[in-house]
Amino acid sequence: MQVWYRSRALYETAMKLLKSGRFEDAIKMAEGIPDASVRSKALNEITVEMARQGRDYTEVLNEAIHSALEIQGDGTTKSLMALAFEFLEMGKFKDALYIAEHITDLPNRSKVQAEVALSLARRGDLGEAMRIIDDILDEDVKTWALSRLASEV
Repeated sequence: MQVWYRSRALYETAMKLLKSGRFEDAIKMAEGIPDASVRSKALNEITVEMARQGRDYTEVLNEAIHSALEIQGDGTTKSLMALAFEFLEMGKFKDALYIAEHITDLPNRSKVQAEVALSLARRGDLGEAMRIIDDILDEDVKTWALSRLASEV
């Protein structure tokens, strides 16, 4: 129980540092969070905010992914999907796909890939959208994405 309380306290501190623009301090604080799930959440939020502000987030993105992979159970998939969809919403398609590569749950990885492809199709990049759909391994999700593609064009 003390690990959870310590993790929450460090998380809250990291978020206050993040809000004040002290990214390096926020990252260091987040790295010290003992609970993998809470650490992953903090690193995800830091990564997203750095991306929104146009800062170099490559290193902290990899830390966020690594931290998510340390979560027990299905928390890894949830954390990575949440992060991927944040990047998708920002229009950072390559990063969303990069994050999806680390999702071992095939249907959920495929869902991220499908949403990226459909977003690209909406923007008129049909060639890239089709390439991504062709790479989807889950046949049900691939079929769904292809059927949706027609309505996005």
